[in-house]
Amino acid sequence: MREDVGWILENCQVWAIVGLSDNPSRAAHGVARFLQERGRKIVPVHPSAETVHGEQGYATLADIPFEVDVVDVFRRSQDAGQFADEAVSIGAKAVWFQLGVVDEAAYERAKAAGLHMVMNVCPAIEWRSR
Repeated sequence: MREDVGWILENCQVWAIVGLSDNPSRAAHGVARFLQERGRKIVPVHPSAETVHGEQGYATLADIPFEVDVVDVFRRSQDAGQFADEAVSIGAKAVWFQLGVVDEAAYERAKAAGLHMVMNVCPAIEWRSR
């Protein structure tokens, strides 16, 4: 999994962030800003399809009308697997499950489909430790 962390941080420019809303008290809000400040394009994915940090939101991953490199999931572990499956469906290159998000079966499905996959990791923490 460590090599996937490095690969994603180095190669993925477009980050669809599942669970990102315009609520600054949520972890996704700060991580999205962090990624933006490092030149990454963020794409909010939330049922309300809010614009966050100046970027148009979409209700689902399937609604995004352009290619996504990585699907970054800020959802409970029991809900996260469906987003790994959707990442495969939309042709993403990678899936990132945030701190506290673990689904071994989803990990295996994503890896079997050829995606880079990490879980229980934060990109902001990993970026700073590189």
